[in-house]
Amino acid sequence: MKTLFPPIEPFHNFFLETDSAHSVYVEQCGNPNGVPIIFFHGGPCSGCKPDHRRFFDPAYYHIVLIDQRGCGRSLPFGELENNTLPDLIADVERIRQHLNVETWILFGGSWGVTLALAYAQKHVQRVQAMVLRGTFLARLQDMHWFLGQHGVALIYPEIWRKLVESIPADQRTGDLIANLSAVLCGKDELAIRRVVKAWQMWGGQVALGHTFTPCEQHLTEHDVKQVKMELHFAKNGYFLAENELLNHCEKLRHLRVIIIHGRNDLVCPIESAWQLHHALPQADYVVLPHSGHIAQGDEMIDALVSATENLKQKGEGLNLCHLG
Repeated sequence: MKTLFPPIEPFHNFFLETDSAHSVYVEQCGNPNGVPIIFFHGGPCSGCKPDHRRFFDPAYYHIVLIDQRGCGRSLPFGELENNTLPDLIADVERIRQHLNVETWILFGGSWGVTLALAYAQKHVQRVQAMVLRGTFLARLQDMHWFLGQHGVALIYPEIWRKLVESIPADQRTGDLIANLSAVLCGKDELAIRRVVKAWQMWGGQVALGHTFTPCEQHLTEHDVKQVKMELHFAKNGYFLAENELLNHCEKLRHLRVIIIHGRNDLVCPIESAWQLHHALPQADYVVLPHSGHIAQGDEMIDALVSATENLKQKGEGLNLCHLG
């Protein structure tokens, strides 16, 4: 069973200036002359962590990690203006050009899969291969599963009810995302804190499988901004047309793709990975019987590291080409 590679530090980091107020944090690790691979974190509004560098052999890969607009170390944190999926795709392409990378491998989880697929469908000539964990396709049915009363709420009805009841009674219209967003954009500080706490409890419960209880006294402005960003993308349909990612997968059928999904994933049910596999029949489809949504646990880590090692060994279409 494979484990994470030893901890490493970046050999270079910088902020990519954009055509708006956003500055995107970028770090490079591993072999600067190696095969380029870029890590897309989840969320939206999560961010990269030191362990994210460790899925890749640093002697072989030129590892690029970015904190997407408004996330992690990118500035300003939580900024929603000019923060859409097309903006993120444009940032990734600017980073590729800035680093003089001709083509690279995409490695993403959850929302990172959404970004990887969207980027690849727009810039397929720049993609060598993809490793996709915990597929999130940003369809209406995916949001109905996560937040609707007939989805995962049937498994955790008590926590879902607390999320609904965090909204003042006179503001509950039936559109949960709109209601939550309206509270966060209002001026009632107590209501905002209730919604943020309830949202964190709900996400933690569904993702981790056990009750996550944030301390309301320690909720910060950072927490509020993070939840606002998550809801910003959700209420805008993640800036995608319905089924857009599946409908354009024919552009990617020549690529080496590895789809990894935990059978016990309650954030993104395995049906999404199954549908993606049908749209990309050439892909390796790896189902982990004991894993959930997060990129932790022996089984999940083994699968992810094995995927990056497998790409090394097969080397299909992979090269060390850089521009310049």
